[in-house]
Amino acid sequence: MAKAQESFSGFTYVPGIFSHDQQQTGPDSGFRAKTLPRLGILDREYPSCDTSNNDAQWQRLHQHLHRLNGIDPQRERYKVLYVARHGEGAHNVKEREVGRHEWERHWSKLEGDGNVTWLNPSLTEKGFKQARELGVFWRNAINHDLVPPPESLYTSPLWRCLQTTDATWSNVLDLRRSRPVVTEELREVYGVHTCDKRGSASAITEHFPDFVLAPGLSEEDELWTPDRRETLDEHADLWRTFLQHLFDTDTSTFVSITTHSGATRALYAAIDHPDVWLAAGSVVPIMVGGRTPGST
Repeated sequence: MAKAQESFSGFTYVPGIFSHDQQQTGPDSGFRAKTLPRLGILDREYPSCDTSNNDAQWQRLHQHLHRLNGIDPQRERYKVLYVARHGEGAHNVKEREVGRHEWERHWSKLEGDGNVTWLNPSLTEKGFKQARELGVFWRNAINHDLVPPPESLYTSPLWRCLQTTDATWSNVLDLRRSRPVVTEELREVYGVHTCDKRGSASAITEHFPDFVLAPGLSEEDELWTPDRRETLDEHADLWRTFLQHLFDTDTSTFVSITTHSGATRALYAAIDHPDVWLAAGSVVPIMVGGRTPGST
């Protein structure tokens, strides 16, 4: 009997590919990473590429990944994740208005202020504009900078990410064919904050018919509770589950992920990436490697 394929684990980011890895970290700097031209790919050579031609950097990286993934694909694989944060939501506006301390202490626990509701909020007009501008960026990046388009799309089930995914990609890809996958693992750190409580699965299907619900996505939110907030380490475990499924079942090398600020920080923790905070409506690339147990 043939030995079953082992699941991938031990996920780590690969440094030295993108300038995003070298940007300022933590909240105290006030820095928030924004979308960079060519996605900030570094000018460099790769041992597997013929430097005598004039291939663009993204073409060279594509060739390099093709070689790496052909060495021992049952034991070691690499992917580039295009990690996007949703555009501005109503909750972001309220937090700016009252300040982070008051938001965390009081307002985040409410569903709204009588004028605005931020329970699983929608994008603001500014947020929609950010998402559409990200789509314009992607058209130019794909057509002029030869950035490989994503072969698979995944999104958080929270409304602001669903809207961002739709507004970003609907004029770039045929979503009826690309079929973005809605998966629980990409949601924001959950609990206490009402903005991070998701809506029903049936509402997602009704409003985003081109999207596919991942197996196991319950009709109602069974994770969010009003009295306990998930820790970053706990959310990092969700990312490890997602990455394991991604590397085990999806052969795509270039993958789009639409998620959240806190969730992105949990991804960093899961892959040992520097804690570079991400601006709303922005996308950053991360090269991630995965290995099966016993691989060196």
